[in-house]
Amino acid sequence: MNSAVDYSSWKEEYKSILETFSGKNVMMLFSGGKDSSLAMDFILRAGKEVGFDFKVHAGAFPVHRYTDSERESIESYWNKRGINIIWHEVAETDGNINNAANPCFPCRKLRRELLKTIVTDAGYDMESIIFIVGYSLWDIVGYSIEHILSDIFSNSDKRVGTEKNQRFMETAQRFYPLLRMKEGYMVFRPLIKYNGADIEKCIRETNIPVLSIPCKFKEFRPKRVFEKYYLDTGIHFDYDKVLKFARRSLGLPGISVFTSIVIDEYL
Repeated sequence: MNSAVDYSSWKEEYKSILETFSGKNVMMLFSGGKDSSLAMDFILRAGKEVGFDFKVHAGAFPVHRYTDSERESIESYWNKRGINIIWHEVAETDGNINNAANPCFPCRKLRRELLKTIVTDAGYDMESIIFIVGYSLWDIVGYSIEHILSDIFSNSDKRVGTEKNQRFMETAQRFYPLLRMKEGYMVFRPLIKYNGADIEKCIRETNIPVLSIPCKFKEFRPKRVFEKYYLDTGIHFDYDKVLKFARRSLGLPGISVFTSIVIDEYL
């Protein structure tokens, strides 16, 4: 089923959530890719209509994707729309992850550490923070396939605390559009119900610039491999069906399992 991305419908669905953003410290976590770019477009439009401000934080890593010309092109567009992107440099080079068995692991670790630094340096009351993150429906479908293959063909340990269990918990919490955490902050995924192809189509139609340099390590990310298959076959997914499947077949934990996690563990 092809469900087009429509701002008006999106705003209506999340209106009650968006109306709680006024007076909060809303932090958009921006990568420059299609998902985070469309998420920022929607949040910007909603902020003007509903009445809230937000800050945009971007980690310029891996370095090869964020050339001066790429950043200037993206910055120019968003500056004209009143957005100032706060770029955070990482004290690492791509050379430090080139030789890793899977470069995505140290890259994700660097990004998590960067997020912790951003939160710490901001000095905000945790109850006032709202994180905006740009995951899509295709991301969680990819995670579902990843865990299915792992469960069927892998002998790795699934017990709590093991690497496999940690990966499952890390990806499982992304199935939920909104998490209201025990310490008061919230995590909002505005595009989690939309297919990647529809997001990309909307980006093209609205002429929003995105990073044009693909990550040279993308073949290490299962969800990018699956994404190509979805594109080649023209498959579209339904969020409610994916969520129902994940609960029934993958043992997706209830939302309270994630909302009870303390901030240090979550980040």
